[in-house]
Amino acid sequence: MSELASAPVLSTPDDHILEIPAQTETKSTLSPDALRTTYEIPRTAAEILQGGWKRVALQFPDHMLVDAPRVVEVLKQELADTGTQEGVKDWRICILADTSYSACCVDEIAAEHANSDVVVHYGRTCLSPTSRLPVIYVYTSHELDHDAVVAQFTKEFADKDTKAVIMADLVYQDHVESITKALRDLGYSNVIATEVVRDPAGIIPNRRIAGVSIDEELLKSHSLFHISDPPASLLLALQSRFASLHVLSVPSPTSPTLDNPTFRTAGLLRRRFARVLTLASAGVVGILVNTLSVSNYLSSIELLRKKIAAAGKKSYTVVVGKLNPAKLANFAEIEGWVVVGCWESGLIEDDVGYWRPVITPFEMEVALMSEEERIWGEEWWGGIEKLTLESPNSNAKKEGEIKEEKIEADETAEERVEDGVDGEESLPPVFDLRTGKLVSHSRPMRLTAGSSNTKAQTINGSSEQRSSDAVIKRTVGELASINGVASPGAEYLRTQRTWQGLGSDFDNEASTVIEEGRSGIARGYHVGEESEKH
Repeated sequence: MSELASAPVLSTPDDHILEIPAQTETKSTLSPDALRTTYEIPRTAAEILQGGWKRVALQFPDHMLVDAPRVVEVLKQELADTGTQEGVKDWRICILADTSYSACCVDEIAAEHANSDVVVHYGRTCLSPTSRLPVIYVYTSHELDHDAVVAQFTKEFADKDTKAVIMADLVYQDHVESITKALRDLGYSNVIATEVVRDPAGIIPNRRIAGVSIDEELLKSHSLFHISDPPASLLLALQSRFASLHVLSVPSPTSPTLDNPTFRTAGLLRRRFARVLTLASAGVVGILVNTLSVSNYLSSIELLRKKIAAAGKKSYTVVVGKLNPAKLANFAEIEGWVVVGCWESGLIEDDVGYWRPVITPFEMEVALMSEEERIWGEEWWGGIEKLTLESPNSNAKKEGEIKEEKIEADETAEERVEDGVDGEESLPPVFDLRTGKLVSHSRPMRLTAGSSNTKAQTINGSSEQRSSDAVIKRTVGELASINGVASPGAEYLRTQRTWQGLGSDFDNEASTVIEEGRSGIARGYHVGEESEKH
């Protein structure tokens, strides 16, 4: 991963200002019967009537928006035909066109803005538990040539004793059972199918083995045959749970192609570990909120704060909506980011343009481990589903233990000062394995020796005496604090930012005469005395 010397320029290049993304389809091409089948209109209407919901939000991914107006009309007609005529005028259906975060998550925020009672989510989804609204999932099944899939499977696995698990993306899930049966008819007796279950933290995210019970150890003797390209987060999660991975790409229903993603996954894991090592030596970590819908996101944010603080690092929580490099580059003092989101959106695979690395909660836990404890490669997961207070090999400590450590550190510091040893040497710097350099600011929240008699500088420049448990001194000088709490962000603003706000570029702010500005409407402004004449 290339290192950037400074934050990238945030202005939009001139040749991109009027750039409009091309759309492959500008008009819906599905036949009426195909539209009803693909979007499961009868089932959707039946569930809406059964739930008694009157205000319905339809959430479409971008590539399905072309069908959205027709889906609304057909759904209204279905509700009118199967429901009571008295309630037809009370139904209100709206389209959620631009999701607040990832398209795989249910956009409860936009739905609540429309006062919706229920959300109908179309297309592939992460199936993460929602926190406020009921959801109707419509996977929008796609056509698939079973003979072509079977031919690719037999080409890849000539041995009919092969142990394999058949899995598919949600949009092809309804084909799994039929394909498995066809393979068994050919003599593949050890081929087993999967079925959808809402469990993102399962051995296979949102899947279980149909009809039989197989534990994680037994799965490692099976190969995975996945229909349609899975997201990178799923590949990384499954790479340690199966003997091998085989992906059937489906560019068209009749001409699928087989791919072995083993080397691609191994390369991606190496790049992920490089980012983990970067965060291990970072002192200021940004908690990036990438969902407001997953049920336990608030508790996960608080848990990450505690774990980061227990490691002596400082964290800041940031909400920016959909992620892009320009947004995150505004926070130049953040040395790395951890994403709070679902298991799929927690991984930012293509992060080449990001100034600082962006990692998942699992990777953050690995980064917080000591070099002796840090283990990589046994498993991987992307979201907050498995984030627990007492996770294995985590260095998160209980509050009482943290307080005891601070007391012991203070006592040790006093002893070293008495012995004539410089107290600042009591906290050694961290060795960065990626750069080969010593990092002195990797734990800005740890108390250093001799800090009990130091004055902490506040954000507005004034100083006051603080008690030993509220004063923090860094090796390069006093650390800025707000209300007695150390703030690396304020320190960065004070010492490194070239621009610190309006009026900060000169010392004595001169007063100016107030002048009357423009008035009127846009097509005919009047300035000053001209407005009085009219």
